[in-house]
Amino acid sequence: MSNIDGVNHILPVGTLKIAALESCRELGEAVDRHLVESRHDSAHLYGEAASLPGYIADSYLLDCHCPRFGTGEGKGQINGSVRGADLYILVDVCNYSLTYRVCGYENHMSPDNHYQDLKRIISAATGKAKRISVVMPFLYEGRQHKRTKRESLDCSLALQELIDMGVSNIITFDAHDPRVQNAIPLSGFDTFMPTYQFLKALLDHVEDFRLDNDHLMIISPDEGAMSRAVYFSNILGVDMGMFYKRRDYSTIINGKNPIVAHEFLGDSVKGKDVIIVDDMISSGESMLDVAKQIKERGAKRVFVCTTFGLFTDGFEKFDEFYEKGYINKVVTTNLNYRNPEIFTKPYYAEADMTRFLAMIIESLNHDMTLSKIESPTGKINELLMRIRK
Repeated sequence: MSNIDGVNHILPVGTLKIAALESCRELGEAVDRHLVESRHDSAHLYGEAASLPGYIADSYLLDCHCPRFGTGEGKGQINGSVRGADLYILVDVCNYSLTYRVCGYENHMSPDNHYQDLKRIISAATGKAKRISVVMPFLYEGRQHKRTKRESLDCSLALQELIDMGVSNIITFDAHDPRVQNAIPLSGFDTFMPTYQFLKALLDHVEDFRLDNDHLMIISPDEGAMSRAVYFSNILGVDMGMFYKRRDYSTIINGKNPIVAHEFLGDSVKGKDVIIVDDMISSGESMLDVAKQIKERGAKRVFVCTTFGLFTDGFEKFDEFYEKGYINKVVTTNLNYRNPEIFTKPYYAEADMTRFLAMIIESLNHDMTLSKIESPTGKINELLMRIRK
């Protein structure tokens, strides 16, 4: 990470500080370790920057908490100075494992609760930080990004609220629809894709994985994932196919129109390995249906790659489909909380994003362009060259 081009020639915006909320504590600690290691090991390269107070540190993490009163009300606390700091606040709005007490009852934290805690920590900084950036891997209310009738625009309102509170940059991953950034056109909004990390995880965990058009195909499970699949197939030089969902628009179940069937468009998958790529596994129902249809069309192996593994309905159906041979591997990132049970599953593989996130923070702290980081094309091409040699 220390070899980011030019990082040693640019002074930082301010002293780096990371406020990892409890929902994102484990991820924040891993990112902090990468930053500490990088700056300690490469201190001789940083020149004038290395002599700045707090630039080379044993940790960049702030001690911050959001305690609750007996009524369920909360407050944000930062136990340390943020004056003049370049502050990065990390939050995982999908971490349902955390609980709090309300008048004797135990409540699980919802995305709304995590979003409120994020605002509390921003408020606790009391405007003293030189710059505030929010790292929100799963974009809050990102699935409610557009209005089709009399509906709320939750994600747009949240983005505007954060900017009004003084946030300069919002960093997220694989936004459900990145056009939501149009709600804040004059502010920083960056969404990153884990394409390289997916590929590396598959190469590390799958035997005899062939990266050529005769042995591999990329599949988009719906219209919304097309851009991800198109990039993946182009960079690897393999064919792509897609499914589209036929829905029953006369019925609404759990806030959405139920899927009647998945229809496939594309060349034959017979005898090929197939990668199904999407932004998230929620219940996993549609993803598993696509995997089953792909396997029934003669695919050799089916690999599912999604940025966020939410598994809202548990793992029972995934276990069943793995035993029946419909899926061979499920790859998700470590950007959100996952039920510890997932690590016992033989079909699960993790795409580690901590070093990548540390690189993003390091670049932003030096006010460097993110264009090379946003596009992993160069790294993927280098990886492919090593494999082919």
